[in-house]
Amino acid sequence: MEAVTPRIGVLAVGRDTFDVPYAEQVLASAWQTLRSVDAQLYGEQTILFAADQVVPALESLRQQSVDLIIQLQVTFTDAAMTMEIVRQTDTPLLLWSFPEPRSGGRLRLNSFCGINLAAHALSRAGLDYEYVHGAPDDPLIIEQISILSRAAAVKRSLRTTRVGVIGQHPEGFDACMFSHEECAELFGVEVEEHDLIPFLDSLKALDDDVALPYFEERKKVLVNLEEMDYQATIKSLKAYEGMRRLVEKHSYAGLAVRCWPDFFTYYGGAACGAIALLNEHFIPGGCEADVHGVVTALILQRLAGEPAFNTDLVDVDRESDTCVFWHCGQAPVQMADPEAEVKATIHSNRKLPLLNEFPLKPGRITMARFSKGHDRAAMVLGGGEMVRAPLAFSGTSGVARLDSPIGEVLDNLMKAGLEHHTAIVYGEHRPALRKLADLLNIEIIELTS
Repeated sequence: MEAVTPRIGVLAVGRDTFDVPYAEQVLASAWQTLRSVDAQLYGEQTILFAADQVVPALESLRQQSVDLIIQLQVTFTDAAMTMEIVRQTDTPLLLWSFPEPRSGGRLRLNSFCGINLAAHALSRAGLDYEYVHGAPDDPLIIEQISILSRAAAVKRSLRTTRVGVIGQHPEGFDACMFSHEECAELFGVEVEEHDLIPFLDSLKALDDDVALPYFEERKKVLVNLEEMDYQATIKSLKAYEGMRRLVEKHSYAGLAVRCWPDFFTYYGGAACGAIALLNEHFIPGGCEADVHGVVTALILQRLAGEPAFNTDLVDVDRESDTCVFWHCGQAPVQMADPEAEVKATIHSNRKLPLLNEFPLKPGRITMARFSKGHDRAAMVLGGGEMVRAPLAFSGTSGVARLDSPIGEVLDNLMKAGLEHHTAIVYGEHRPALRKLADLLNIEIIELTS
């Protein structure tokens, strides 16, 4: 799977009383630079000189379902065209103004004054905007545009997303509570609920043969699979088939599942290995019916183009300045340390298969959580390095050294009232996550510097 590809609409505005030939040179250079962004570009390389030209140009962009509109302020204008843009669309807007040489002569563009005027008008109307100011070939500008456009693309992608949840969160696990209304209002995500026991009954009704292809595939991945209890392993793989069918039937992008105790006590197999398979196939899965964890993992996956992993932070060691991210056995095999064996195992408490078992690979990680600590919506972020280390605990786990001293991270985490689940993904994605939080109008809480 690839990360979402942003769709950027571009509009250039100006006044013909300024140096139009020079403005056209600036516009051509800006367009050339925008082509270096990993995005699809829409719009015309022409300057709009009047507000009535904005409407047809916007209509063309609207038909392309762009994630971000960039207003190239190639010369000064009043705010009329900018206000027309925001009246016609709710797409995030970025204002880009350009410096010009201090020649001692005519002010040829007066570009910055144009976005200054536009920003004031937008602020008075209570409307959001982003801005950049820099030369058309400034690499820093391109980096800022790339980060914002990725965030905007993820935001738009969530508006057509459906997530399933099987069962209610276990009693006492308030961290896994969610609100249908909040998921819809903040993200545009639709959540559909399914009763757990009827789902487990549907798994029991499946013929064991549906699990055999998965068993053969897992034998190639998990070196000791045949040492596991065969019937319980088949049940776990049937659970994956049942989850996969549910996802396919309802077009879910992710699935949260109440895994215990019912999967063990009523069904006789672990959900963990099934959720791991979902994650490996880029369908974020979450245990304990944690919908917010699934939404967070989905966001990370769409930014990174790699599967994410909903974890518990289970151990903190000040002496080594490290911590351990762990969950029973749900990490996708893409996260396995290539120098370690990838094994099958049993649930450490319930003693049933199927779970993945391996240490996580070394590399840069981003940790994130859409949090309701202190009953307020926030994006909690952290960064660090997963280090190569022996398996810390059975199942899937990794030892990490975070960007701030672990004692400081622990204080930040506890003060934030962070949920016990945190999603991690490989790579550095906090800049885009910060922009996404801004676009969603939610607070940002930094666990690390």
